[in-house]
This record gives sequence, C-alpha cells and structure tokens, in this order.
Amino acid sequence: MAKDKIGAVMVVGGGIGGMQAALDLAESDFYVYLVEKSPAIGGRMSQLDKTFPTNDCSMCIMGPKLVECGRHLNIEILTLSQIESITGEEGNFQVRIHQHSRYIDPDKCTGCGDCATVCPVSLPDEYNQGLCMRTAAYLMYPQSVPQVYSIDKKDRPPCISACPAHINVQGYVAMIKVGKYKEAIEIIMRDMPLPGILGRVCVRFCEEECRRCEVDEPVSIKELKRFAADQVDILSLPVPEITAREERVAIIGS
Repeated sequence: MAKDKIGAVMVVGGGIGGMQAALDLAESDFYVYLVEKSPAIGGRMSQLDKTFPTNDCSMCIMGPKLVECGRHLNIEILTLSQIESITGEEGNFQVRIHQHSRYIDPDKCTGCGDCATVCPVSLPDEYNQGLCMRTAAYLMYPQSVPQVYSIDKKDRPPCISACPAHINVQGYVAMIKVGKYKEAIEIIMRDMPLPGILGRVCVRFCEEECRRCEVDEPVSIKELKRFAADQVDILSLPVPEITAREERVAIIGS
C-alpha cells in the first residue's frame, strides 16, 4: 500500500448512485472526479417518471442532487468520458481517460438552444428510446448537468471526403488550435507521409468543399498543414505503418 495518499477520488458512472457517492465523498473533503460516458449525468433515473415503491417523482428526488453535483467545488464532472487504463496501487492510482468532443465549447455555451433551433439534421432521440426525433445539436434532457449542448456527428465531413488521401482534416486542425503540432502531424501521417510538401503544393480540394464557404471563405487547411509541419522535426517522428495500395505515385524532379 502506498504511504502517500492522494486526496482525490474517481467515481465511475453518473447515475443516481454515482452522484450520491460523489456528494458524500465531496462533503468528506475529497476532490471527486465524476466520470460519465454520456453527455450528462443522471443515468436511467432521469428517464423515469415515477420510482418504485413510493411512486415519487424521479426528477423531484434527483433534481437537487444534479444541481449540487454541478456546483460543488469538490466535484469535477467529466462527461463523454471513458476509462482507457488504470495503473498504480491502492491509494495512488493513475487513470487514463478518453474524453470525446462535444464539438461545442463548454466555456462559451450558455444553454440557450439556438444551435438546436437552426440545426437542419434530425436524428432519433436515444434518450426517449427513439420514440421522437432530435436535432444533431442537442441537450440530452432539459435538466441536464452540465447544461451544455453537444453535436452528434455521424457523417463524414465534406473536407475529408474531398481529400484524395481522406486525411482527418478536422482532427489535425483541432490539434493545431490547441498548439499540439506534433499530434497534428501524426494524424496527417496516418494517411499521407509528406505533410510539409503537401502543405506547399496541395491543390486544396478540401477547401473547395469547406462548409465555411457558406459563411465567408474556407478554412486555410493547406496553410495550416504547412504551418504545423514547419513546427515539427519530421525525422523525430516514428514512421507510421501504411498498408499497401494499388495506386502508384510518380515523383518528378529531385
């Protein structure tokens, strides 16, 4: 057993049991990470109308706990998150968590719902067992905590479809945004081994299909690729495994 205890606890699952456990631990002066795989905490109980055997209103019981979890200074809620690995020993664990993107900045979202109002995409509402439809920009349920909208991305973006190499454009642009240039280049090199060259000579089919054109002008995808490549020593990166393809490439000039 480790001698140095870490004053933090992780609770996996944001249902009624997980919320109560997080609140009890937080009130005992532990810092709590509440991990939930869906966009909001609440679990199955949030979908119920009444509870057995008292026939009490589910939301009347759970609502105060939702609010308290959301505002408690000792509780950090990690939604859209799944545990990838756990290492360490009792009293001192290290946990690796993969947190999926909401595609909406939680620090800027006010929960106004304007995005859902104008969203043109309709999808079956899983929260209501597919009995009704919701938009791709959605709030899991009206009392959701956190009160932040998410975008459910199902289709391939047009920029990726237009790219002959089908590079994950949104992925590496997102990495560049947060200054993770090495990670951006690694994403590019999964499908194309010459990011620096393509950042200079690419004919930019992706930018022709960029949806930003509907507003003003496309994202400068080619220039972003070039910028990221110039920030990283390509030779320091491991060569990714690339499957053999039927197409052939001719390089003219040395």
